[in-house]
Amino acid sequence: MDQNLFFETIEIQYAQQLPFVVYSRPINSVIKCWLQNDGALHTSNNFTESGFIFAPFNLEENNILFPKEGCDYLEIECSHIETESFTPTEIIPNETERLQHIALVTKGINSIKNDTLQKVVVSRCETKSLQDTNPLVIFKRLFNKYKNAMVYCWFHPKVGLWIGATPELLFKVEGKRLTTIALAGTQAFNEKEDVNWTTKEYEEQQIVTDYITEQIGPYSKMINTSDVDTVKAGNLLHLKTKITSVLKDDTDLKAIIEALHPTPAVCGFPKAEAKYFILQHENYNRDYYTGFLGELNLKQATTRNTNRRNVENNAYSVIKTQSNFYVNLRCMQLKDSTANIYVGGGITKDSIPENEWEETVNKTKTIGSVLE
Repeated sequence: MDQNLFFETIEIQYAQQLPFVVYSRPINSVIKCWLQNDGALHTSNNFTESGFIFAPFNLEENNILFPKEGCDYLEIECSHIETESFTPTEIIPNETERLQHIALVTKGINSIKNDTLQKVVVSRCETKSLQDTNPLVIFKRLFNKYKNAMVYCWFHPKVGLWIGATPELLFKVEGKRLTTIALAGTQAFNEKEDVNWTTKEYEEQQIVTDYITEQIGPYSKMINTSDVDTVKAGNLLHLKTKITSVLKDDTDLKAIIEALHPTPAVCGFPKAEAKYFILQHENYNRDYYTGFLGELNLKQATTRNTNRRNVENNAYSVIKTQSNFYVNLRCMQLKDSTANIYVGGGITKDSIPENEWEETVNKTKTIGSVLE
């Protein structure tokens, strides 16, 4: 299937108000699409189905499933999509929003100093009117610009339309091998300056790493962690640690999801106390922002060889179940002719409220750079 027919098919699906998701995983030239055959709303409680999952920040709300057996699947391979030129949106900071966010950050810092909280992630929603509201046009721009992100456009008529470019893997499971990352710390990328991280940012990163290894410990036979690296995601830099483990035979996917989601990178630590603070003080519903999305329980065939000298005669296939989930960051929800842009940041006892505000302003540029 060529590129034009691929996107024309999705346009028809959207015009008919039928559910779909189109996406490309990081450092990948393959664009995939699931087209649900009807407008039914499917949910998943146990994560035992096969399909594409779209889950909220608060798992007590609906986890939306596009079931494999109820969808048509398409994919194309390309490294660039032709799009028309446009003038990007300059998102101008609002003074009222600035003061409100600084007050929220200050409240978070005080709770950390006076309570059991070590870290809490606070966020805000910025609403902007749009001139071009075609979601597939926005998706194409994101795909061209953010190769190191999970770029997606997700739609269900009973839920809404979400678009994003998230750099953060929640985790992936291939057979019994689990891979996840600890991602924390944020600063704007400047190619003319050396990268310097503060003690606060390294501490924040270590909280995430320690939390993940502790959470997956009861379900793992062994765990390995990498050194801390600096990674670039769009115009931002983050600290990243790769964590891998071998899962025990009796571990199910739901247990891993409940153990890891939401991570300290999007919620805080300890999780229960941080989540309570967020639900009480953010004064808006995150919905699917800082939830997760991705492929659920898809079967994948891999080839193994019993004799490397005689590959052709000794090859055999192993069927593994694979799931890969990405945290829904750097995202927005389209409603009518407006975009609700979601941004946030991690707060510790050493946070400076004004700096935390500036971090959220930098994060709006990821989405703002593809809006008109």
